Amino acid sequence: MKLATDIGGTFTDLVILDEATGEIGTTKASSTPPNFAQGILTTIIKSAIDPHAVDHFVHGTTVVINALTERKGAKTALVTTKGFRDVLAIGRANRPDIYNLRFRKQEVFVPREHRFEVEERLDFHGNVVTPLNESDVERVAQGLEAGGLEAVAICFLHSYLNPAHEQKCAEMLRQRLPGMFVSVSSDITKEWREYERSSTVVLNSYVQPVASNYLANLESALRDMGIASGLHVMKSNGGTNTFELSKAQPIHMVESGPVGGVIGAKVIGEAIDQGNLITIDVGGTTAKTSLIDGGVVKFTTEYRIEKDSHSPGYPIKVPVVDIVEIGAGGGSIAWIDDAETLKIGPKSAGAVPGPACYGKGGDDPTITDANLILNRINPDYFLGGEMQVEVDLSREAYQGIADHYGVSVEEAALGAIRLADANMVNAIKLVSVRRGYDPRDFSLVAFGGGGSMHAAALARELQISKVIIPVTPGTFSALGMMMTEPMQDFIRTRIMLNSAENLAEAQAVFSAMIDEARTFLVDAKYRADRITFQLYLDMRYLGQEHTVRVPVSEIDTEQLAERFHELHEHAYTFRLDSPTELVNFHVTGVVAQDPVDLTRYAPPSGSEVVFKDRRQVYFEGAWYDTAVFERSTLPQGVPVQGPCIIEEPAATTVVHPGMMALLDSMGNIVIETGV
Repeated sequence: MKLATDIGGTFTDLVILDEATGEIGTTKASSTPPNFAQGILTTIIKSAIDPHAVDHFVHGTTVVINALTERKGAKTALVTTKGFRDVLAIGRANRPDIYNLRFRKQEVFVPREHRFEVEERLDFHGNVVTPLNESDVERVAQGLEAGGLEAVAICFLHSYLNPAHEQKCAEMLRQRLPGMFVSVSSDITKEWREYERSSTVVLNSYVQPVASNYLANLESALRDMGIASGLHVMKSNGGTNTFELSKAQPIHMVESGPVGGVIGAKVIGEAIDQGNLITIDVGGTTAKTSLIDGGVVKFTTEYRIEKDSHSPGYPIKVPVVDIVEIGAGGGSIAWIDDAETLKIGPKSAGAVPGPACYGKGGDDPTITDANLILNRINPDYFLGGEMQVEVDLSREAYQGIADHYGVSVEEAALGAIRLADANMVNAIKLVSVRRGYDPRDFSLVAFGGGGSMHAAALARELQISKVIIPVTPGTFSALGMMMTEPMQDFIRTRIMLNSAENLAEAQAVFSAMIDEARTFLVDAKYRADRITFQLYLDMRYLGQEHTVRVPVSEIDTEQLAERFHELHEHAYTFRLDSPTELVNFHVTGVVAQDPVDLTRYAPPSGSEVVFKDRRQVYFEGAWYDTAVFERSTLPQGVPVQGPCIIEEPAATTVVHPGMMALLDSMGNIVIETGV
């Protein structure tokens, strides 16, 4: 058996693949903050599987992003080149919005008294100008010990070209302070930009004790249950890593959970010949969206946490699937601000106390409560009937908003849903329109506990003609993790003109990086015959500052230049008649895994649709007599007309008036929006 687990803000999901039969099973349980590992163990026990039969385990976790956003990491120090102590505090001079009077300078993760300098210097070619002063390193070790520091990050100037000084400093600190968690910037990224590299290694050190202890405790608990298989963690780049590697570089887990669904959507798109997809994952706390262009998942090394109109955020220079995340999930709270404007989120009711309808003490109105009021959710079939919810409690929670605006409770609930939908539409525009893509050229893949309830309305607003609700949408991110493959990225900054004279040097850089990637994966016990490589180049026009990522199939100067011109024009609407430069070389090593056969879940053919129920459902200001279907009983290829509700244990699909839905040959619900 293969297991995949995904921890969300409200629920923890487990997906089980029985490789003997091809059957997929799913289990949900409430998340258990702060001891999130307990939720995983609960789902495994609840599933009643034999732990000894598990031969593959992959886990998506929010432990890293939670530690960062809640400031619950370790007491961390930074060791850097003499004269560069304040790089972390200075940051970049650019602001997200130059005219924003509410802009504020963000606090750094390492206060100045914990930032240490040592004498050493490399030039911009990586040559030693000033040798490492080992007595300075000894002085730093004494300061770390006296200050009671738990973790230390090392980032020297130009160390991405020559890591010798960093490695020597780390070796000395580990010998002098054996209990200290030590992170080295050149181990995490060999890409340039001093501030971003410093931020990345500091954040890695900040979360390393928390993540390492979490993974160690989870590993121990899983072993005690009898799971003896290899244990893997979902990485932010869409691949997986072993628990052991993830303990050393936990920053690669910063978006561990959300990317699983994006990878799953890519696999489904390949199976149904849909290369252009936009994903929307609506969970209990957040909504996350990403874009897949021609079957290629978009990723970035310009990722920032906590970036908003007030703050530039904290850069993390590791490959991360390009995801936009907003506080609009099922547990997001509706509230009225000082200007008497209705707002949604970002605060969430979470798993405890949860939405008002849970009856666990929460009395704030949430999106789940709104959908319950409008009768889109069946209160007797929440989580397949495992959990009882009370619509009367939801109505009480929304009564205050209704009274404030002088409307009915139903209109207040619909207003909250429409506002949440508008926030999700804006998020989708950030990954599509703002990147040079027209949403009308894409299909929308929706999953998460709430994705299928909101997807049709989002698609109509964006004029997207097709919505795809995959199998097990409520646990789809976990299912997507099961489709991922071990993956490791290697990035090197080597700036050179894209010219025939530099062709041999460019080829040599890629060749050396491929050898390094192969050695790394083989040393990690992966089979050499299953390893493949994907190549990319970050390119720019001569004189530009920032770059465009170009997939590389052949290292040919003219082909690279033309492909760069096309991608630059697509993103920025213009091209220049200027020489091009190669900046960053990027090799991704991928270990092929046996695919999950989704064709096994094709629904049976038939012509007769069985109604589960009929009920009144509120759509756009009026109650509609609405047909209700159970997803598992719908025959393949037989359309059902909206308005209708398609129910399953962990999700509800809402099909609006004027739309049509059917099950395709793989069991996906396909909604034709009619736009």
